[in-house]
Amino acid sequence: MADITLPQQDGFSRSISDTPPNHYTMKIQSFSQLAKNKIDAYHSSDFEAGGYKWKLVVHPNGNEDKGITDHISVYLVITQVESLNLGWEIRATFRLFLLDQNKDNYFTLEDIAGKRFRRMKLEWGFDTFVPLALFNDLEKGYLVKDTCVFGADVYVTHEKHTGKGEILSMIKDAISYKHTWKINNFSTLNDECLDSEPFNAADQTWYTSFLLENSNSSLLFSISRNNTHQWMQEDTSISKRERQWKEQLCIGISGIG
Repeated sequence: MADITLPQQDGFSRSISDTPPNHYTMKIQSFSQLAKNKIDAYHSSDFEAGGYKWKLVVHPNGNEDKGITDHISVYLVITQVESLNLGWEIRATFRLFLLDQNKDNYFTLEDIAGKRFRRMKLEWGFDTFVPLALFNDLEKGYLVKDTCVFGADVYVTHEKHTGKGEILSMIKDAISYKHTWKINNFSTLNDECLDSEPFNAADQTWYTSFLLENSNSSLLFSISRNNTHQWMQEDTSISKRERQWKEQLCIGISGIG
């Protein structure tokens, strides 16, 4: 274990173990090709632990976003969280492994304090998992015949699935749609509510409704999708006198999708 000389950090535990990973093992062959092909990070397949899906992310030349260039960086990422409530939070402790193929044991780096995985922070791990010089030293056994083996154990200690929230997603360069509904002989209408013919926009079927309230002779408009009305109170009002001479009314509906 003296070969691994990493800066001491609170909440981390380093050890040598004969026990292989319980939850996931990842063998990478032709490891040097990652750097040669300018692959900054390798993402493993998903694996399950503690009722959730996870994956390992290995930066073969260090995490450049963190300014790391002389160590391998390894992280644990929680995945497939789309179905969880917006306020979800998972606290977990985890241990990452690197196989010494010469001695058939594992260098392990463990986060014993635990980390909070949540929507705003899906990834935790170690920027300086192992020095590159040590990793590439053939006598150390971590990289043998251009092959290495990483592993992970994950233990969920706390779960929270409460809370409310929302996500706003803006559409860039949205397509504009316009539909005009022409109502002839408006002054002779007897119906208090009138629906337009259906029209298509943004791969959806819509229709417009027109409502004249007898109590105050004001107008209400709605634009609807999937038979669900969304009424909009307009400031515009048409008095009974105005209604007498208006023989047709054109309602223009514009939107983006």
